Amino acid sequence: MRGAIFNALFLSAFLFSHYGANAAASEAEHHLNATTSAARKLAGSCNIFSGKWVYDASYPLYDFSTCPFIDDEFNCLKYKRPDRAYLKYRWQPFACNLPRFNGLNFLEKYRGKKIMFVGDSLSLNMWQSLSCMIHSWVPNARTSLVRRDGIADLTFLDYGVKLLLYRTPYLVDMESQKEGRVLKLDSIQNGNYWIGMDVLIFNTWHWWTHTGSSQPWNYIEEGGKLYKDMNRLIAYYKGLNTWARWINRNIDPSKTKVFFQGVSPTHYLGREWNEPTRSCKSETQPYFGIKYPAGTPLASVIVNKVLSRIKKPVYLLDITLLSQYRKDAHPTFYGLHNGLDCSHWCLPGIPDTWNLLLYTALFR
Repeated sequence: MRGAIFNALFLSAFLFSHYGANAAASEAEHHLNATTSAARKLAGSCNIFSGKWVYDASYPLYDFSTCPFIDDEFNCLKYKRPDRAYLKYRWQPFACNLPRFNGLNFLEKYRGKKIMFVGDSLSLNMWQSLSCMIHSWVPNARTSLVRRDGIADLTFLDYGVKLLLYRTPYLVDMESQKEGRVLKLDSIQNGNYWIGMDVLIFNTWHWWTHTGSSQPWNYIEEGGKLYKDMNRLIAYYKGLNTWARWINRNIDPSKTKVFFQGVSPTHYLGREWNEPTRSCKSETQPYFGIKYPAGTPLASVIVNKVLSRIKKPVYLLDITLLSQYRKDAHPTFYGLHNGLDCSHWCLPGIPDTWNLLLYTALFR
């Protein structure tokens, strides 16, 4: 009982100050401003995350049929998605222009370097997108793709550039104990795989919301104590703080640039864009308003709060709002997966823009 009261008080004090949407929005705005300014140090003075989607006939950035790296769960055109307007939108910041992606420039700048995406299937989405974007510039380049022990390693052999993916849905550890599968909020034992990279792009959120049969753990552990469950936002906050401590202890900023891939939104609930009877399955156009009706996700508030306190430089790829606008760009039923998918993104698609923003941050 005492623990439940603490959790409720903690969450309300952390997210609201005074209980209500206005306070939550104010908290979100404060931390978004703080961490977006850190990203601007890489991307220049322009806020590249503030903008709108504009039609561009030259899009998409690559042809799905010539990229060998797209998994069937994201390959919407292979699975006969009939509409194609969603492919034709380019992100346009209000105050500047983004550079055009150049895969040759990328390979030359990162010759002999290692770039690792660390996280869940949204990291997979982004990793495959960048692989396709680069491949479209060097379609005849020799490549090697090796997958083992939760790590995928795509190497562009002529340049020695490695694009790696480390799958870990929570960043913190999950292990088998006699009680069952345990999510350990204060432990990161697999971080040795992340050391020695030139660029790291981290991501976690979607699996923190899973319950019932889709929840892969039986207990949460913190401080040596097991809990059957915990408020998921509080657990997320605690897990991210463990990750932040790992960054502070293990990253040398002179050798490794660290990014956090912001919270990727879902579009299962049409009420989030003021159309309560709809979901992503019937959407063929972006949301064109400036202010997204659902507002800032509370998970994004937590990300920004943690990043505002981290000691080492971590640059937020603040992809949440620009992705919230894109209710039209999910696989829905056009891919190899069970049921309606309003979580991941078609390729080509929105992760290409995430990578263009990464490219902008790395090259400016």
